[in-house]
Amino acid sequence: MKLIYQLIIVAVLVTFLMPASFSFADDKKAREIMQKVDDRDDGDNQTSNMVMTLIDKKDKERIRKLSTFSKDKGEDTLRLMFFIYPADIKDTSFLTWDYDDSDKDDDQWLYLPALRKTKRIASSDKSDSFMGSDLNYSDMTSRDLEDYDFFLKKEIQVRGKDAWVIESVPRSKEIIDETGYTKSLLIVQKNTYFVVRAVNWEKTGGYIKYMDVVTLEQIDGIWVGTEMHVAKKKGKQTVHKTILKFNNVKFNQGLEEDLFTVRRMEKGL
Repeated sequence: MKLIYQLIIVAVLVTFLMPASFSFADDKKAREIMQKVDDRDDGDNQTSNMVMTLIDKKDKERIRKLSTFSKDKGEDTLRLMFFIYPADIKDTSFLTWDYDDSDKDDDQWLYLPALRKTKRIASSDKSDSFMGSDLNYSDMTSRDLEDYDFFLKKEIQVRGKDAWVIESVPRSKEIIDETGYTKSLLIVQKNTYFVVRAVNWEKTGGYIKYMDVVTLEQIDGIWVGTEMHVAKKKGKQTVHKTILKFNNVKFNQGLEEDLFTVRRMEKGL
């Protein structure tokens, strides 16, 4: 009996002391789906124009316009955005180096021309709002699959298309702190392996963030979400909403790597 009690104590200690990063509890089917989402061809050397509409709880709107660029560098992705409207934030720019290596933190910089200052975004700040929108800095990079457990919950239809509903749970407190989300539901369209909807539970404030790809188009053989709505809610009340619309999307534009540097972002368009 003494031996049995000792074994029970050891099992309890292992359960509670084992780091979250070792709790690989997800199901195989859900991970296979998310791997195909991650492997989906998203194009290269992309340019586009973006209109960002910010809507507060009183339905007051603010419009921001951007030019966006992205390029693959091996398995990594480089992204750059320039704000071109309105005048008070013109030439503000945002640069991301999104690394494929899960052991390497993504790098992000924000240039504020009014201050003539470039700010490097620390991991502790990546859950903060991006330029007053309902996206945070962590939303601007892809997620490392190794940081999450995935669970296939059910199958549904979204706008007439079959889809999977997958629960995504961070494996560590560090990922929760960095992304600002305690868990997510991801709705993956079956025929495209595109996340067309998502629900994210924020770690603070009791907010839930809803993402919906309203328009999904195929451009040069690449599936692109050309209109996306992100709403932040508390209970049934929408406290803020962001609408993103992309136009003039082009791939294979022959972008040079030296475009995606801090020095270049500070020059403006």
